[in-house]
Amino acid sequence: MRVILPLVNDLLQPKRIFLGKKLASKNLDHQLLPKTIALPIFSSDPLSSVAYGPQELLMILTLGGIGLLSLAPGIAAMVVLLLSVIVLSYRKVIKAYPSGGGDYEVAMKNLGKKPALIVASALLLDYVMTVAVSIASGTDNLISAFPELNPWRVEIAVGFVIFLLAVNLRGVRESGVAFAIPTYLFIGSVFIMIGTGIFKIISGEQLSAFSSQFEVTPLEHGLGNATNAALILLVLRAFASGCSALTGIEAIANGVPAFRKPKVLNAQKTMTLMGATAVLMFIGVTALALISRVHYAENPCEQLQQWAQCATDPQQSVMAQIAGAVFGQNAWMFYVIQAGTTAVLLLAANTAFNGFPLLSSVLANDKFAPKALLTRGDRLVYSNGMFSLAVAALILIIVYQASVTGLIQLYIIGVFTSFTIGQIGMLKHWGRLQKPKKKLTAEENAANRKEAMSGILINGLGALMTASVLVIVTITKFTHGAWLVFIIMPVLFAVMFYTRRYYDQVATEIAMDSETTFGAKGDYAIVLMDKLNKPQLKALDYALSSRHTHLEAVHIAVDPAGAKKFAKEWKKFEKELGLPLRIIESPYREFSQPLIEFLQKHRAENGSERISVYLPKLVVGHWWEHIFHNHRASRIRKQLMYLRGVMVTLVPWRLESAEYKDIFARRPLPGDSRRGHVRPARRLHRGSANMVARTRAKRIDED
Repeated sequence: MRVILPLVNDLLQPKRIFLGKKLASKNLDHQLLPKTIALPIFSSDPLSSVAYGPQELLMILTLGGIGLLSLAPGIAAMVVLLLSVIVLSYRKVIKAYPSGGGDYEVAMKNLGKKPALIVASALLLDYVMTVAVSIASGTDNLISAFPELNPWRVEIAVGFVIFLLAVNLRGVRESGVAFAIPTYLFIGSVFIMIGTGIFKIISGEQLSAFSSQFEVTPLEHGLGNATNAALILLVLRAFASGCSALTGIEAIANGVPAFRKPKVLNAQKTMTLMGATAVLMFIGVTALALISRVHYAENPCEQLQQWAQCATDPQQSVMAQIAGAVFGQNAWMFYVIQAGTTAVLLLAANTAFNGFPLLSSVLANDKFAPKALLTRGDRLVYSNGMFSLAVAALILIIVYQASVTGLIQLYIIGVFTSFTIGQIGMLKHWGRLQKPKKKLTAEENAANRKEAMSGILINGLGALMTASVLVIVTITKFTHGAWLVFIIMPVLFAVMFYTRRYYDQVATEIAMDSETTFGAKGDYAIVLMDKLNKPQLKALDYALSSRHTHLEAVHIAVDPAGAKKFAKEWKKFEKELGLPLRIIESPYREFSQPLIEFLQKHRAENGSERISVYLPKLVVGHWWEHIFHNHRASRIRKQLMYLRGVMVTLVPWRLESAEYKDIFARRPLPGDSRRGHVRPARRLHRGSANMVARTRAKRIDED
């Protein structure tokens, strides 16, 4: 029964109900992921990007009029080519650097600390943006199916972030199982939609989206005066927006440690499967959008002037319009597509909830981030990293009112910054690998050269393409809000750089050297006394048991009348206790300052003497009990910690509420009295003082 009650109490705590039971460190291997679960966890972001990548691409082209939509297939082909090259590049990264650092580790080992911190700041920002954009886009698709929810857009998005945080705090494996079904539902429903659309087109049936009936009016700021330069800029901007489909690809490379063995092979297979699925879905959605003549506008009331409800009804997303064209607006498959799209867009944020904590733990291990990010929580996840990510994403969602168009402008600059630096780092890695090494055989050197040559080809092409896209994205999105990225990333860089400098300074300061010596001359201790009661006498008894050379009881005379009363009461027991009482005046009714001045004066007079201060402290079991106590011991301890040569000991006295925090009352058990688990007496009697005196006399006899 004594074992069962604490277990029941633990399970009934709100934290346990919320997170589940604690997991021991030995269970870490059981949390590793098979490929079927790793795919939805690490790939939901790039897979879900087919819901907003083609949408953003078409929206930008529509700014220049319906005629520019003819350029969409060529732009989509470039996006698909870039996606394929980056997938192949990250297969190389997984094999070369399987520890989970991804582009950060590649940059650190090949390019140095500063490029690595640029990558880290870019990736951290990218993960935050992944949560914000995915949640906003998922909310957008939900509202497309249920327009009456539009007034609560921000509140819905905030609720989704909190829900994802809660699920991920329960553990990687549990979140993977929970998220696998919606992700596979999305993949299956999209392929069914693409297949059905192709079948209807082959059968001669015409697909017409809801917006196909509206003419598109070009905006003046879209093409300006229709110059060649303006046209090129608009096409580049559409390509940059379409490249949002590449976000999250690096998550698998960062999450290799979470895979089951063989980790590298499983991660590479998952990367290939994710890439192939994303490519097919992107091509299918873009093609159906063009065939069904989807007209998606950035400013629908200005561009789709025939739409009378533009001021009251939210514009349907591209996925919703395609589903309506293929299945019908009120068909059950229309709602399945919308449910799957909403779910996977929300779960795309789960990629960040796995990647961000892993990356932040690597940074913390390298001392570029606070050590708290290195600690696993009760469920063997990096819970502090998850909380940090959720808070940052919530700030962006609230500031931008969960607007996909507003948030996406900040999105892919960080992605392609890390892509580009990572690819350059891999080129340097392959350059080292192709050099022959004396300790290897001729066959091994030949295999390394072959591997290096394929790596140089793939990563070289990847570096060239991602660098080009980075320039395009920067130019086309800077004035549309991306300038904020160029403020946030340097701030993150500076925080990480100076965090490492701080840890290095602390390490230097506390390192052993030949000049610092230890060994105090003398031993002086005081027990801070305020009243004669059990907690005070327990502290005194503990101080006596430590056998200090010189021990005194000290009372701070905050209340002169109370000090006189205490001194008079002390005299009754002074002979039995065998300790002098020192009263320190406090004219300004302070506890800490007079004590600090006394200890400083004592140390100045006695040199490098070891000083110990004993403070009794009540320990309560309920949060509301803290209101009724002044926590003086904790405040004094904090201030005494800054005094050189002073050690502080808190002697706890646990109230009954702290002893028995379970919901079941129980009778006293055998041995409670011996362990001190007794009900506190109403008043101090002479027997308590005699007990302390006998303890002291016994120890003197032993000496």
